[in-house]
Amino acid sequence: MSANLYRFKYDEYGNTREIIVYGSGSSVRSCSYVNKGTAFNLEERKMLGLEATLPPGIKNLESQVESSRIKVKEKVDDIEKFIFIRSMFDRNVTLAHALIQSDIEKYIKIIYTPTIGLAVQRYSSMFRQANGLHFYPGNIDRAEDILRRFAHRDIRVAVVTDNQGVLGIGDQGAGGIAVCLGKLMLYSQGAGIAPWHCLPISLDVGTNNEQLLADNQYLGWRHKRLSGEEYLSFIGRFARAFRNVFPNALCQWEDFSPQNAFSIRDAFVDELISFNDDIQGTGAVALAAILSAIKIKGEKLADQRFLIHGAGSGGVGIGEQLCNALIGEGLSEKQALDRIFMIDSKGFINNKRELELYKKRFAKDKKTFPWTGDIDKIDIPGLIRKAGITVLIGTTGQDFFFKREAIDAIKENTSRPLILPLFHHISTPEIFCQNIRKWSEEGIMIATGNPCPTLDAMEESYQVSQCNNALVFPGVGLGVLASGAREVLPDFFTAAAYAIAEMMTPEELAKGRLMPSIGKIRQVGKKVALAVAMSSVKAGVSRPCVYSDFQHDDDEARMKKLIDRIRWKPEYLPLVAM
Repeated sequence: MSANLYRFKYDEYGNTREIIVYGSGSSVRSCSYVNKGTAFNLEERKMLGLEATLPPGIKNLESQVESSRIKVKEKVDDIEKFIFIRSMFDRNVTLAHALIQSDIEKYIKIIYTPTIGLAVQRYSSMFRQANGLHFYPGNIDRAEDILRRFAHRDIRVAVVTDNQGVLGIGDQGAGGIAVCLGKLMLYSQGAGIAPWHCLPISLDVGTNNEQLLADNQYLGWRHKRLSGEEYLSFIGRFARAFRNVFPNALCQWEDFSPQNAFSIRDAFVDELISFNDDIQGTGAVALAAILSAIKIKGEKLADQRFLIHGAGSGGVGIGEQLCNALIGEGLSEKQALDRIFMIDSKGFINNKRELELYKKRFAKDKKTFPWTGDIDKIDIPGLIRKAGITVLIGTTGQDFFFKREAIDAIKENTSRPLILPLFHHISTPEIFCQNIRKWSEEGIMIATGNPCPTLDAMEESYQVSQCNNALVFPGVGLGVLASGAREVLPDFFTAAAYAIAEMMTPEELAKGRLMPSIGKIRQVGKKVALAVAMSSVKAGVSRPCVYSDFQHDDDEARMKKLIDRIRWKPEYLPLVAM
């Protein structure tokens, strides 16, 4: 259903109140925002020319959800379930989101991690219907005109990828847009941003994945990746077009290689309302788990020493966030950085090495730490002892890091160690899970990265929490939109982390749980949104409140009301025929 066949009518807070429909008959059911399937009532069927095109029986949304749950259960595996839910989304957005909301803990594993990894890899062979935008060298010069076609949807959030650093599986070419689709579904679930205000975008600059280039079914731009000035020019042209068409929309950068992720985030921070979830969202969710852990320990953040294995987007993002939080608690930048140690695939990060720019901040010098030149790459226990490490964080899955010897070493420094294995788990070795069970029983606090079947089983039995970015980015997005923030500040992610940690009850902390369950994504999104919005107000980057009925409230009360009123729920909207 093309844009001239429907129009959204908003209330004064920007929430969709009804949909005005200019078409009739089959065109009405071709638009996933308008289509209600068997839930069209008799009046709507007459008004929209749908009489006799549907069976006479009418179902309400709850009944449709129940039928859909049965159909999902009948699918043979998770990828078939993914295809079913995505197809439903393409037909009936409201029903798809109502289904997901009915059991978010179950369905998030289908629409996002871990199933999304398979969907990315099979994107071309599974392709059924176009979603979002694919910019490539053949159309990037027309980016502004192409984006304007979506102006009628009042785009508020775009998730944008160049497909190079996908979910720990690397360069996946055009398939990376599937991650954008999944993340935007979580914006709708966690933040209540209506699906029509969301836009997934692939910046297809080619791929260096030889398997894709040789695949006859591959749908992406079949060339080697652009690099250097050509690449930067392409990204710059997109950023200018997006800013010109959607100056108030949030742009989330997703799945870029580490080098590009940091340079793009920093290059456009003043031009776009933007952030990088792989860097900043990962940093915030890790900090939230750490804040919960120090509550359990009865210690301060400054009392801890951190060792991070992995100096890519996630690892450096965690380092940045820890540094920001430590400075917020009164330390100087040098004092904060002296508490954060990092290793990568080449070994300990010190200032004797040639380092990428984004790693240099965390390099240690021999003058301050005389022992740093003597540490072997895989001598993790030795490093833990010399640096006094109390928190062990891994963003890569190399098995020399989380070993019994490392755990024994960290127990010499603290009675309650914290370990965060945050690498992507598509399938986790059983021996690693056995170790986690054993360490949990020993009183070691643990939170893992994204789910897999073996780790899911431990969440209930051993209170092993999941550090899922879905607990961060939806609320950050909603807080930015609600406050009208003109830029996304690092402090927003610190505020988000503290807000998440504050949600943990004394009973949960006593059991060793560090993070809310993903089933609370909507409550967490609201709490994070308020914290981010108030951080924006405090920093002076938000717009003044213009709603007359809020004027007698203080800033926080106004923001609470606004957040409540702008959140979309998956409920059928009234339709008005024109």
